Amino acid sequence: MPKSKIAPKVGIVSLGCPKALVDSERIITRLRAEGYELSPEYAGADLVLVNTCGFLDSARTESLDAIGEALSENGKVIVTGCLGKEEELIRASHPDVLAITGPHQYESVMQAVRAHLPPKRDPKIDLVPEAGFRLTPRHYAYLKISEGCNNRCSFCIIPSIRGDLASRPINAVLKEAEALVKAGVKEILVISQDTSAYGLDIKYAESKWRDRQVPARFLDLARELGELGVWIRLHYVYPYPHVDDVIPLMAEGKVLPYLDIPFQHASPRILKAMRRPANNSRVLERIAKWRSVCPDLTIRSSFIVGFPGETEDDFETLLDFIEEAGIDRAGCFKYENVEGAASRDLDDHLDQELIDERWERFMEVQTTLADARGQAMIGRDIEVIVDGWDEDAGAYAARSKADAPEIDGVVLIETDRKLADGAILTVTVAAAAGHELTAAPRD
Repeated sequence: MPKSKIAPKVGIVSLGCPKALVDSERIITRLRAEGYELSPEYAGADLVLVNTCGFLDSARTESLDAIGEALSENGKVIVTGCLGKEEELIRASHPDVLAITGPHQYESVMQAVRAHLPPKRDPKIDLVPEAGFRLTPRHYAYLKISEGCNNRCSFCIIPSIRGDLASRPINAVLKEAEALVKAGVKEILVISQDTSAYGLDIKYAESKWRDRQVPARFLDLARELGELGVWIRLHYVYPYPHVDDVIPLMAEGKVLPYLDIPFQHASPRILKAMRRPANNSRVLERIAKWRSVCPDLTIRSSFIVGFPGETEDDFETLLDFIEEAGIDRAGCFKYENVEGAASRDLDDHLDQELIDERWERFMEVQTTLADARGQAMIGRDIEVIVDGWDEDAGAYAARSKADAPEIDGVVLIETDRKLADGAILTVTVAAAAGHELTAAPRD
């Protein structure tokens, strides 16, 4: 009997950040290894897994809504992910879910699936590709190097959800990266809660990689990944002093000249209340030094406006910072009074109307900066990676080295040539509007 007639089918809804997406990919790989098929629709699934996010109150609401939709459309639902730490909250809204597990609890998820939907295995045809199953396009993939975080930012509940820093052995990380490259991946996006703290918890333990011992350090990891011959993009990098040592690798072309650094604010007073590093002048000096070593460096960051006690002067300091630092890509979040965060106990919480107004002003400044940078790109030759045909734009959608998927800009390539997904080529920028560039292949 064909496998499609006998294999139980599981649907999966994945919410939240790329780290949660990697968790979903690992769950899918385990499911396929045990003989389950995947269903892209509620109606075709024997049960549905909902991988939730619980970082912000808005994310909790989205997760609860997704669970409710899955129950309504399918009826058999297992919940996992960050919101799974709050079983009582989930049960209060959705008492009929079959099981609830927390983040990166892969075996618990599989036990729940097996209990409610026993597998029917056929060892002759149950094959899993070496790189596992992925939810991203074939040409790029996320590489998670650790779980958890040792920082205790007052606005964040991630450590209470995902625990303290837990780094993977460096040979395991590099083996996974190598398998991804062999599977056709052209861009690896390195992710964790705190990428530059990699290895601290395991005392930078060495492990054998190929013919030598390699320590589990941020610099060594970047150097080894840089030898794989694909784009390496670093996300969630706290600006610890040793980050300086990675910049020469970017100048050499080993690692993409791109740093995703969550500065969160620029006012020393607010940063102190956030329990974040607060030496603003030192940060500006370091950024200037980084760009002297690697002029093409792109800096992406995230910021929070409306934090408790934020004055107009504090906010103006933030606006001045993004201009002085030349922040190339910026995400701005409105402060949310998240349940369980230490910042809930701070004085002087701002009215939502004022938070909204400051967010609008931040985005106006950031848009102006983006427009200026885009105009400066006109006429330049840049290297891009093709993500695919954009039907709405009538052009190929691609990304430059300055653009991570989903969160940054896009380069629209107008050409009569057929371009393959994942192709890397040089184009000439012809026009710009904010973070969107229009270009043509260089002859």
